[in-house]
Amino acid sequence: MTVEIHKAGGRFEEIGSYARAKRIGPFAYTAGTTALDPTGKIHAPYDAYAQTKYILMRTEEFLREVGAEMRHVARVRVYLTDMSHAGGFIKAHGEAFDGINPVLTAVTAGLTQPGLVVEIDVDAVVHDADGVVGEGSGGV
Repeated sequence: MTVEIHKAGGRFEEIGSYARAKRIGPFAYTAGTTALDPTGKIHAPYDAYAQTKYILMRTEEFLREVGAEMRHVARVRVYLTDMSHAGGFIKAHGEAFDGINPVLTAVTAGLTQPGLVVEIDVDAVVHDADGVVGEGSGGV
């Protein structure tokens, strides 16, 4: 079974010994991702829709680095600072996952900086177009 990791250069990845994305065989996972851009600036402070779009764009990049795609996502976990942000999140989620329909869990959680309102992590299972799972199913 192969193992692949992707580090995005985040300031805590080396200190905390964690990867942004990891794939073990057909299973791929992303770390919790917020709307902090690579410079540390918050993308669209307090805007759940825009933050979700940004986070899911980054999630797609992280998955690609380990040979997975958004269509492989089986589970999404979202952490919202307040459930009043759920409408913006769910709209962006629906746009990104139309026809994919991963299972979804939403919880209220504190995030690291004021202005961040959404954090997302995903679990994926790489499979071919027929749903067959295998280590070599990445690009089918």
